[in-house]
Amino acid sequence: MTWLSPERLWLLVAVAALAVAYVVMQRRRSRYAVRFTNLKLLDRVAPKRPQWRRHVPAGLFLAMLALLVVGFAQPQAEVQVPRERATVLVAVDVSRSMLATDVDPDRLTAAKAAAREFVANLPPEFNVGLVGFAGTASVFVPPVTDRAAVDAGIDRLSEGTAGRAGTAIGDAIATSLDAIRTLDAEAGEDVPPARVVVLSDGANTAGQDPADAATLATELGVPVDAISFGTANGTIGGSALGGGTGGGGQPVPVDGQTLQAVADATGGNYFEAGSADELRAAYADIGSSVGYETETQDISARFIGFGLALAVLAALASMFWFARLP
Repeated sequence: MTWLSPERLWLLVAVAALAVAYVVMQRRRSRYAVRFTNLKLLDRVAPKRPQWRRHVPAGLFLAMLALLVVGFAQPQAEVQVPRERATVLVAVDVSRSMLATDVDPDRLTAAKAAAREFVANLPPEFNVGLVGFAGTASVFVPPVTDRAAVDAGIDRLSEGTAGRAGTAIGDAIATSLDAIRTLDAEAGEDVPPARVVVLSDGANTAGQDPADAATLATELGVPVDAISFGTANGTIGGSALGGGTGGGGQPVPVDGQTLQAVADATGGNYFEAGSADELRAAYADIGSSVGYETETQDISARFIGFGLALAVLAALASMFWFARLP
């Protein structure tokens, strides 16, 4: 916290002096009461009062003064605020390997649930788009603020809905960037603050080179966060499609080298998630920073507001307990 007028904090010395004066006056009053030797008469003219209650209004009043002084000094703090036109593209791998059941109930179902939770926790003014990719990439939902539309798009994600077999990570990034650059009439020349979040379980096997897509993302100033999802024990096929770790199926171990290279090249973050819980944690880490900027804001209103609240409490305590204002 910083102060625009720190010299005004010296007024707290006056508040402290008032507190000391109050304590001294209370001690003098106690000594005077002891010198009054006729205890029966003292009890009639000055009946006992709750010892702690009579100090409450004064304490609240002094706390109010302290808060008002702090507000008067114009405190400032760094606050994270959503960026205007902030846009997030979520790209989800829907290739056949995402049917592996090494993650319960399977990789794709867990990925959809985590993506839905991630989108729900983003600020409502963010534009969110959805890309599904396998051997090619397709925009399922262009960037919108309508969360119901994004949820419906996530529901439509299924194996084989994004074209031929394969994993086209480069195409997923390029398609996401195209969606960002067509957000509005200004986006072509003035790219909005944006981020691409890619989830996949394998290396790039189709489409353009991810390094080329990463270069374009860097030129546009769009970081790519990447999540490698799955374990080394996943298999598909065999006795049952997506038959977990047995049944003689085709092994589909997770491979995150390509995703990590893309994240490093674009200034994004790379995560490895071997379970649904780890995937949710990765999305939570991304959501805590995506689409925000840090601004220094005047927060004096907070202290003034709390000070006024204490003033009201002091008045109420004095009126209810002693039938007078402090």
